[in-house]
Amino acid sequence: MKVAVVAAVVAVLCGFAVPAYAVDEGLGPLVDVVARRLDVADMVAAAKWGTGKPIEDKAREQQILDSVAKRSARMGIDPRTAQRIFRDQIEAGKLVQRGLFARWAVRPGDVPAHRPDLGKDVRPLLDRITGELLAGIKDTRDVRRGPSCRAELAAAVGRVEAARRPDALHRVALARAIPSIC
Repeated sequence: MKVAVVAAVVAVLCGFAVPAYAVDEGLGPLVDVVARRLDVADMVAAAKWGTGKPIEDKAREQQILDSVAKRSARMGIDPRTAQRIFRDQIEAGKLVQRGLFARWAVRPGDVPAHRPDLGKDVRPLLDRITGELLAGIKDTRDVRRGPSCRAELAAAVGRVEAARRPDALHRVALARAIPSIC
């Protein structure tokens, strides 16, 4: 623990970026992955904007949840727990997409100039983050089951938000993404 604190202090003094969870692991790494997944929702929105593709895609959502159930079972994670957490991720991602669509409708100048390809650009990134999220779920099993999980989750969210400085939309989405973690 002392080494981690010293390393974090040295990194800050030298100007290196320190993850929100560098000193106190806890739920910080898991919440950071959730926040990164929400950042990808911006790419999903940009890919769908103006194409007529709906924000809600029940078939794709079910594919994700089925895949999560299989992968989590292989990792020794309760598939129902993993699916609950991922359902929250999906709902939070749709919240970001709806918020961005509403913003872009009134401020067309804010629409990203580049339209990412869902299949080539976005899904591989989401697949990688899914693996990281599942690993985080596995690594935090004891913390998530503990009596102080809610307090630790709130602290982790505070640290991640302080480090990432999300806008209001992404703060609301992060709050939507985390209820089933504990």
